[in-house]
Amino acid sequence: MTRRPALVATLALIAVTASWGSTFFLIKDLLDRVPTLDFLAVRFAIASAAMLLVAPRALARLSAQSRRQAMVLGVLYGIAQILQTAGLAHTAASVSGFITGMYVVFTPLFAAVLLRSRINRMTWAAVALAALGLAVLTLQGVAIGYGEAITLVAAGLYALHIVGLGAWSRPQEAMGMSIVQLMVIAAVCFVATAPDGIILPGTRSDWLSLVYMALVAGAAALFVQTWAQAHLSPTRAAIIMSMEPVFATTFAVAAGDEVLTGRLVLGGLMVLGAMLLVELSPGRKLEGEVTHLTV
Repeated sequence: MTRRPALVATLALIAVTASWGSTFFLIKDLLDRVPTLDFLAVRFAIASAAMLLVAPRALARLSAQSRRQAMVLGVLYGIAQILQTAGLAHTAASVSGFITGMYVVFTPLFAAVLLRSRINRMTWAAVALAALGLAVLTLQGVAIGYGEAITLVAAGLYALHIVGLGAWSRPQEAMGMSIVQLMVIAAVCFVATAPDGIILPGTRSDWLSLVYMALVAGAAALFVQTWAQAHLSPTRAAIIMSMEPVFATTFAVAAGDEVLTGRLVLGGLMVLGAMLLVELSPGRKLEGEVTHLTV
């Protein structure tokens, strides 16, 4: 792999993470009026429909194996979304954000076991720094209970999704695999919420927020993540994506919903430092960094 595709993939994944961070205050507002699972089901349904309209032939170009792999990834992500949402009902949002961010720790562990990836000391140091930064950024106290436990399971599933994308994604199949994942995620969410019926947004502003989260932070973001992870190792991708709460805090401060404190600055700098530690470490080899599986 040359340095240029990896650099472009890194910048693209940072942009994706920023888009996810921009949705936190939108979601918090929207969920006052629309049930969480209904929101997720409609969001991913719109995202998958939009992708199908943009690239209707992408699915036909996928091999049967790639379709199966994308379905597995979609199920992992969909279940993780439901568990994270259920956990949020039983724990504080800050605690949920921290525990969910633990995929940055699980990812190298799963990559080492499933892909037999060799994780060097510098990368482990970056993982530890990112995890500590997330704790400083988000935590004000935590107790382990039902909500925390199922959120931890969700973090593990997100890590498996990251590892799976790293193992299975190919740049030329990014669109098709993204569409399949979005369709499966929508289906999983609809199955979870259908028995109680679907409640839709009731105002124009709510629909605009939902469409933004479906198209920009949903469809486009998953496509870019799928493409980027064809060029980046799972651990490197997870460390980059740990910037999500940093961006979320930045947007919250800019919107006036949160006051900038020394703790937020310190936690954000620690997570940013973890990403830079991996990206700028001297002598880091790009060749052979991404382990692709064909089975």
